Amino acid sequence: MTSSLMIDKPDWLSAMRRFALFTLVGHLVWEAAHIPLYTIWVEGTWGEITFAIVHCTGGDVLIAMSSLLLALFVFGTGAWPRERTIPVLLAVIAFGVGYTIFSEWLNIVVREAWAYREIMPVIPIIDAGLTPVLQWVVIPTLAYLGAVKQWPETRRTALA
Repeated sequence: MTSSLMIDKPDWLSAMRRFALFTLVGHLVWEAAHIPLYTIWVEGTWGEITFAIVHCTGGDVLIAMSSLLLALFVFGTGAWPRERTIPVLLAVIAFGVGYTIFSEWLNIVVREAWAYREIMPVIPIIDAGLTPVLQWVVIPTLAYLGAVKQWPETRRTALA
């Protein structure tokens, strides 16, 4: 009886922890890869560049976890992650992309806190960099799919 309850019980906390870990790693790699598209790459010191990567990654994790929590409030159920996975994923992506477009505008146009280099591809009409927008489609999708996947070790442990 206990083992069948463990199989049916959604493991939302483990899924959220995996999402946070995959998010951290994914955004750290992405930030390091696309920082040459910003002016800090040619104008900043190595210390400033390193700080920017770490700082932005930390912000990315907070945005991702907030997006997941908001998506779960709006579209999730008590059976998540076994149910409603696609609506929650789509909401996570929408919230992340929406915030990114706003943040890029705020920090580039209004605050002038950072700037794109001429090599940054920019999406017409919204004038947001292509790589920051793609970052909020690719990383949350991979992190989410990795987080909600049924790992074979978990099933074997639950059956034992």
